Amino acid sequence: MRSLIFRTHIWLGLIVAIPALAWASSGLLYAWPNAVEGGKVESIDATRVRVSPSEALTKASEFADRKLPTTALTLLMRDGRPVYQAIGGMGADSLLIDAETGTVVETPPPGLLTRYFRQAHFYFFAGSWQVYLLVAFSALACISALSGLYLNLSMWFGKLFRRS
Repeated sequence: MRSLIFRTHIWLGLIVAIPALAWASSGLLYAWPNAVEGGKVESIDATRVRVSPSEALTKASEFADRKLPTTALTLLMRDGRPVYQAIGGMGADSLLIDAETGTVVETPPPGLLTRYFRQAHFYFFAGSWQVYLLVAFSALACISALSGLYLNLSMWFGKLFRRS
């Protein structure tokens, strides 16, 4: 029985280590300045904002030639310029509306490091299975930890009882 638990513990450790390593390395990546897009926070220069939020939404809808069901509109600094980011109107994509000129562009695709961060850290690759996958890996990690505790305690108590 103990050898089965030992082998199970080793295999669970290996299975759980891969996603844990991806999650930890992506978190480390986010801690590096400017490695992930949006990792740097800039103060918004309010004096440069000439387009109101309602105008930005109108311009985004005009760009798409239809009324967009925008779920979020965020004012942020991007490349030293104030821009609105409209999210939800084009599916997973978003639009950038320049807060000074009103120019609308599609948000450029993220770079390699940003894509890795999002996929590995938030399990976006799993799609609708994201929550189930996280719960499954958490359960496997718990079983691995419990089997490790059992093995450790049985080793120490075994040594203790063999001495007496």
